[in-house]
Amino acid sequence: MPPMPVEAVTLVPKPLDDVSEFVGVIKSRQSATIQPLAEGLILAIPVKSGDHVTPGQLLVDIDATSQQAAVASLQSTRAARESDLTLARQLAQRTKTLLDAGASSQQDYDQAMAGQKSAEAQLKAIDDQIHQQQNELSYYHVKAPTAGVVGDIPVRVGDHVTKTTTLTTIDTNAGLEVYINVPVQQAPKLHVGLPVRLVNDSGQMIETIPITFVSPSVDETQTVLAKAAVTGSSVMFRTDQFVRTDVVWSTRPGLTVPVTAVLRINGQDFVFKIENGPRGQVAHQQPVTLGQVVGNDYVVVDGLKAGDQLITGGIQKIGEGAPVHPVPASAASAQGGAAPAGGK
Repeated sequence: MPPMPVEAVTLVPKPLDDVSEFVGVIKSRQSATIQPLAEGLILAIPVKSGDHVTPGQLLVDIDATSQQAAVASLQSTRAARESDLTLARQLAQRTKTLLDAGASSQQDYDQAMAGQKSAEAQLKAIDDQIHQQQNELSYYHVKAPTAGVVGDIPVRVGDHVTKTTTLTTIDTNAGLEVYINVPVQQAPKLHVGLPVRLVNDSGQMIETIPITFVSPSVDETQTVLAKAAVTGSSVMFRTDQFVRTDVVWSTRPGLTVPVTAVLRINGQDFVFKIENGPRGQVAHQQPVTLGQVVGNDYVVVDGLKAGDQLITGGIQKIGEGAPVHPVPASAASAQGGAAPAGGK
């Protein structure tokens, strides 16, 4: 038989990455969950989901009638305490005048001064309470702490909310980080600067970013948290989105063979390599030990060496010792269809 035209490649070492795949979660350093600091009925929600807000913009207005009544009551009490202080000062002044004239005792003056200080302290206490209550009054007007986009608003006007009720969220699609939980068995290899690849659903790399934080502790799931800042691809992601990540532990030179060049017989992997025989080049079935899959290639663990000529196309049409003729891929495709007919 004439030599079979086959597609072949010469094996050369290339950098191979030792990687582990994890599912990461995109988080924003500028994301806020809005909860009220007061309880009551919602009177108004002047924003809607998707609105862009600025810091200090009103988000939710809560009924503050009871709080306003508490402030008004304290202000009335303050007026009484202010009158008490005025009277105490006048009494102290009169007692001082009588003491200077010898018509009053030192004890009377001391008592008058003590009464004045007590009245001053009571007025200050009322002022502090009014300030505190007025500060709490502002809690009934829930405002945006940062600029961003308003998320879902699960509450409605008329709902009663408490301090644990989630009103909405404010997200900024900036300052994104990917959170990766690495099993504790692999945690010793984690360090700041280790490269992480973000991969899309089709397996294509989006970008490579370095790890910027490694948690010093292990969480309840026996994993260690690592963070990496997302840079140029941030427009592709949203907060709380899951993303495929490859942590690159190390890079070393090695050999790979295409998946299509491998035959599996009785649990053993074989490839065909080209060897020089007495009558020219022939195919030799070579057992190999293969490792993980990288893209469309297997990593070669044992059985091949650099410089070997490997048949990558037409392996179903040849056998051990078959004469072959390595040609470019396009020529092999053109000639490969005619070779079986000639063999018949």
